[in-house]
Amino acid sequence: MTKIPFTKMDGLGNDFVIIDNRSGNIGLTPDQIVAIGNRKTGVGFDQLILLEKSDKAAVKILFFNADGSTAGACGNGSRCTARLLMDEQGADAVEMESPDGRILKAWRAENGLVTVNMGKPRLKWDEIPLARECDTLAVAGIDKGLPEPCCVSVGNPHAVFFVDDVEHFDVEKWGSMVETHPMFPDRVNVEFAQPVSSDLIRMRVWERGAGLTEACGTGACATLVAAARRGLNAGKAEIKMDGGSLVIEWQNGGDILMTGKTHRAFVGEYLG
Repeated sequence: MTKIPFTKMDGLGNDFVIIDNRSGNIGLTPDQIVAIGNRKTGVGFDQLILLEKSDKAAVKILFFNADGSTAGACGNGSRCTARLLMDEQGADAVEMESPDGRILKAWRAENGLVTVNMGKPRLKWDEIPLARECDTLAVAGIDKGLPEPCCVSVGNPHAVFFVDDVEHFDVEKWGSMVETHPMFPDRVNVEFAQPVSSDLIRMRVWERGAGLTEACGTGACATLVAAARRGLNAGKAEIKMDGGSLVIEWQNGGDILMTGKTHRAFVGEYLG
């Protein structure tokens, strides 16, 4: 029987199993990842985070969805990992290598919050990617029952739909449809957002490979960028999700800063 130590954390209810593989002794198959993610017979998570040795930063982080597929980025997961590493090192800041080799800088903010610099968003159709060339500010042809989304990549693809009443919007129905729409060759994370004021947006999310989740850090980043591109705010706002809020700042059209709470729930061993 293989014992796999893990730490369970969450950011606003967006929950993660974090496994330290800096020793290189753990090899996980997609089937094992799915088994660990099972909320009845496993541990349960929205994403599994594997910590690997890095020559460029404190650690390299790899992200996996509950269906065993990989993810290019995870904002809340990055904040949770940063909190874990800073606590481990007794530090106030840390650098982490993302799956694509970028360096993510994170630090402790006021009132116990954690900030991560998520880097620059990608806005071109082939960077997101989309299936054909189009204006990513308003992508036509998704469905007659939906408004045209603004599409953004924050390490993974997002389609942000602005709606009038997000509380009563059928996120599960439309999110599952959009995730696998032919416009998105790598599938897509789907956000439904309602601007409340110039500095507050209510958002709900359907995550690629995970389904309906309490929160999504990269989704909050994508929503803020989409709103700013549509002229709905000045590049900084609170993004209120089902699990809580993140403050997102798009610095003069450059890097995105994400700040919010983290929670360390428990540690354990998965008996694979």
